[in-house]
Amino acid sequence: MKKTFESMTEKTTYDYASAMGAKAKPGDVIALTGELGAGKTVFAKGFAKGLGVSEVVSSPTFTLVQIYDDGRLPLYHFDVYRIGDESEMEETGFEDYIHGEGVTLVEWADRIQTLMPADTIWIRMYKDPEVDDDYRRIVIEDTVD
Repeated sequence: MKKTFESMTEKTTYDYASAMGAKAKPGDVIALTGELGAGKTVFAKGFAKGLGVSEVVSSPTFTLVQIYDDGRLPLYHFDVYRIGDESEMEETGFEDYIHGEGVTLVEWADRIQTLMPADTIWIRMYKDPEVDDDYRRIVIEDTVD
C-alpha cells in the first residue's frame, strides 16, 4: 500500500507523525529517507510524541542510537547518516532492536536498506522549494492503515 501526504508546515508534519506514533505496535520498524533538511527529525519527534515519549528527542547522528523508554512502547531511534558500511550496524545490536518489544525508527534507512526487515514501513520525504520552503511530500509505503 502506498499513501502520500502533503505538509505545508513543520507542525503539520509533526502532527501527522504523532498520529502515526499513536497507532504504532510493538515490533514496528519505520524507515525514514530524504535529503538533508527534508524533515526526518521533525517526523521522528512527532512520532515519539505519539508514542507518549516526554523526553527531548534529537537526532542521534553521533551516538547512532537513542533509546526512549518513557512512552507506551520503547522507541529505538537510529540515525545512520554516518554509517560507512552496513557491517558497522552489527556493533549496535540493530538486529536485537528490530526484533524487540519496541518500535524502531531509522533515519537515513536507505543507507542500510538490505538490513531492514521485509515488513518495514518506508517513509520517503521530499522537499519542493518551488511549492514552498516548508512544503514536504511524504510518501508512506507498505503501511496497513
